[in-house]
Amino acid sequence: MDDIKTSEIAKLLETMKILRGKNGCEWDRKQTHFTIRQNMLEEAYEAVDAINSNDMKHLKEELGDVLLQVVLHSQIADDNGCFNFEDVAKGINEKLIHRHPHVFSDTKVKNVDEILANWDALKKEEKPHRKSVLDGISKAQSPLMTAEKLSKKAVKQGFEWPDEKSLIECVKSEFREFIHAKTNEEREMEFGDILFALVNLARWHKLDAEQCLIKSNKKFEVRFRKMEEIAPSVYNKPLTELSFEEWDNLWNKAKTLTEKEY
Repeated sequence: MDDIKTSEIAKLLETMKILRGKNGCEWDRKQTHFTIRQNMLEEAYEAVDAINSNDMKHLKEELGDVLLQVVLHSQIADDNGCFNFEDVAKGINEKLIHRHPHVFSDTKVKNVDEILANWDALKKEEKPHRKSVLDGISKAQSPLMTAEKLSKKAVKQGFEWPDEKSLIECVKSEFREFIHAKTNEEREMEFGDILFALVNLARWHKLDAEQCLIKSNKKFEVRFRKMEEIAPSVYNKPLTELSFEEWDNLWNKAKTLTEKEY
């Protein structure tokens, strides 16, 4: 890395050290790993949103916010005598080199599948304390992401539907069980099973269930905002007074008007 780029990182680390120092910012000094843990998730999702929007200016800003979280957590750890930013960088660099022996060593691979197989084997070698293939899945990530990770890890062990038809039948059966549930507790469990089965259907088609839902959320928001916009000229009465048929008509109009906006 050239001196200019290195100096910008050094400046950022020094800025954070000052903010956390004796004469720094009272808010920054009060923060702990726990008080700012949600910020890490929020900033990561905002960066993903910028990627989905293909907004490079916004992405640059959001990656800076993600980096801020890494720098702040590292400084908090340094203040507590645990580790610092250099330790974080050293650890991930060593991990990358170790898990890419086909680049940094003499290991030969034929394709991406072999690269991923090597990655999993090396990861297992690094973490001998893990007893189950399901160990290590984050408990803080979204339930959809957790469902996908659980499914993928199970599939690697051979636990998979024989074909798409059987998977779709599983989805249908979960809906039937939900319909026949007698209590809210049973419905809650069966609805969870529906979501888990749908995540597997997305995985089967190499789709990211979370990204699919993000896109559907955006589509709904765009259409509903358009409905709010055009409703006065279409019906000349409050949205809350519309009948189901009027809502349906408004939805179809909004759908036509916004089809290129998402």
